[in-house]
Amino acid sequence: MLLYMSNGSAGTKSTPLHSVSVAGAVVREDGRLLAIRRADNGTWELPGGVLELTEAPEAGVAREVLEETGIHVEVDELTGVYKNTTRGIVALVFRCKPSGGTERTSNESTAVDWLTPAEVEERMAEVYAIRLLDALDGHGPHVRSHDGRQLIG
Repeated sequence: MLLYMSNGSAGTKSTPLHSVSVAGAVVREDGRLLAIRRADNGTWELPGGVLELTEAPEAGVAREVLEETGIHVEVDELTGVYKNTTRGIVALVFRCKPSGGTERTSNESTAVDWLTPAEVEERMAEVYAIRLLDALDGHGPHVRSHDGRQLIG
């Protein structure tokens, strides 16, 4: 069942609203990419989460990466905008450089690892792997849509 927030009042037609999330494509000097295994569903993804209402996107990325991985980052640039058409989530992905900290898990992650691009493709669903791979290609920002399982278009 698709749930969404609306801006309409009772008895009027409502328009679905989108949730905005941010994620960090954290790239080490050796080309390895930071990834987490999510605690809620066991999938490998980029560290990230919902952007707080008063928070700048770059600050949200730095906060989410630190919370989920223990790694401090410098945010470089926006590399992609990704819309999950099923869940109404728009994700902003930023390429980042690690600037300190030590890898650790959190209540949101059961594993933290630095993956090669080949390992990203092996471990992650395409809709999440493409976000990291797009961050590497230098041709962004990319704009893509998916339905939660596969890319659209």
